[in-house]
Amino acid sequence: MTRLNPADESFLSRLAADLPEGVLSEAEPRYMSEPRGLYHGQVGILARPRSTAEVATLIRHAAAARVPVVPYGGGTGLVGGQVAWDGPAPLVISLERMTATRAMDPLAGTLIVEAGAILADVQTTAAEAGKLFPLSLASEGSARIGGLLSTNAGGVNVLRYGNARDLVLGIEAVLPSGDVMHGLKGLRKDNLGYDLRHLLIGAEGTLGIITAACLRLVSRPADQATALMVVDTPDDALRLLDMARDVVGDGLSAFELIGRAGLEFLEEVGPEVRQPFADKPDWMCLIDLGVSQGQNAGEALMTLFEAAAEAELVHDGLISQSETQRQDFWTIRESIPEANKRVGAISSHDISVPIGAIPAFLEQAPRRLAHLGPVRINGFGHLGDGNLHYNIFPPKGEERAAWLDRRDEVKQLIHDLVAEMGGSVSAEHGVGRMKVGDLERYGDPAMLAAMQAIKTALDPSGIMNPGAVLRAI
Repeated sequence: MTRLNPADESFLSRLAADLPEGVLSEAEPRYMSEPRGLYHGQVGILARPRSTAEVATLIRHAAAARVPVVPYGGGTGLVGGQVAWDGPAPLVISLERMTATRAMDPLAGTLIVEAGAILADVQTTAAEAGKLFPLSLASEGSARIGGLLSTNAGGVNVLRYGNARDLVLGIEAVLPSGDVMHGLKGLRKDNLGYDLRHLLIGAEGTLGIITAACLRLVSRPADQATALMVVDTPDDALRLLDMARDVVGDGLSAFELIGRAGLEFLEEVGPEVRQPFADKPDWMCLIDLGVSQGQNAGEALMTLFEAAAEAELVHDGLISQSETQRQDFWTIRESIPEANKRVGAISSHDISVPIGAIPAFLEQAPRRLAHLGPVRINGFGHLGDGNLHYNIFPPKGEERAAWLDRRDEVKQLIHDLVAEMGGSVSAEHGVGRMKVGDLERYGDPAMLAAMQAIKTALDPSGIMNPGAVLRAI
């Protein structure tokens, strides 16, 4: 096993000699936990650098002293990648001070920002230039670009615009040696050797720290509208998705599946939102459309509704008549995770299966769980890209704590079914530390061997976020 050393007082004194005052500070509780409160980590030294040069200095010292490094973005990750709960106390490097916009070129559709920039601020910067940065997710008010790229975040617009990696033209990063990789050219075509950009995106800080990125901007839709359409079954929802692609075309930005359980949770525990239908449907689809100049998004969604009603795929629906109403529809979807949190899940699953297999998964999974008793299930998410958030809750009136000893059993039941269907047990949240065992159980052996070889080659001392993605050895 690689021997690592704690970030102790002697290491602190060496760092302080080479860094400006204010970079190093005492750790605060927020750097020691993750949003669900399931895991609590340790911090030997907290560093909040203000430049790539300072990040490089920190990494060079850590490499020389064999001190573990844990990168910290907005702290919104849900798989424990930002907290180290075992091993020597690490050097935690927070990118929160590196928030600058380095360059903007609206004509080229590029924006270069530092890794600490908050996603919502990046969206605003793009909008002020008449452009759109389409990465969008519930934590965009606090999630930072570096962390989002390190986990290859997904969100609600993957159907049209892709995952985070699809919105990046180049990155700047500090490698485990302390060397800086300069890759912010913003080229659409660059076949000069291995594409290390995509190696570091999604690596969760285990191969280096992303310090800046050249982001791809797109044109803003001239008109947008959102619809809620009621369907009887997930299979009907899938058929509606196929019809939507034909009827409204490439303007389809998001296609979300919402079940009755999510609406019931909102009514039971909040957040308080206006329920869209007097009678809660078993299933409904949230469909978001953005169209070009001269087109009308609302009319296009009405055309879709009429065609789907004629085909007996939908039997009720609402189409937004204003931007306020459009946001109200989205508030329903975005409030469901908070309702889940308030109810308290036994086990939560961020999974993906081939889109065509989603109805079969939603039919078979409850059968696998039936022997547990009358547990509640809230399966919802991004039907358009195959990503579901499939969460299991205690029966109404029972406490979550009484079921936690069955969490591993529940998780394996769901994950085994996902694997049987050719899916992934980590769709958009990453592996972190929580899913290292899942990666070992369900990952392809050749893929795992290649990943370990890459890790060893780039980070021979194993200092970069040890225990995340791959087990520390």
